[in-house]
Amino acid sequence: MTAYLTVIIVLLLLTLLCGLWPIVRGPTAADRMLAAQLFGTLGVAILMLLATLKQQAAVYNAALVLALLAPLVLIAFVKLAEREK
Repeated sequence: MTAYLTVIIVLLLLTLLCGLWPIVRGPTAADRMLAAQLFGTLGVAILMLLATLKQQAAVYNAALVLALLAPLVLIAFVKLAEREK
């Protein structure tokens, strides 16, 4: 089970690295924001898998806090985009 979770974590980290491309070279600000949301989602997934792998509740709690903060960043981006129009 440990090897299986480790492989999944590595694959998620590779997906996170691929998500850097739209942030750096995204054609629009919306593309960059969606890539940042991907970082939040993958961060939660990776932290939850690490919490399961290491059996530490504190890491699980950090993942839940990150899951609660990610939508707030999206709301702030939308409000900022509306203000610029």
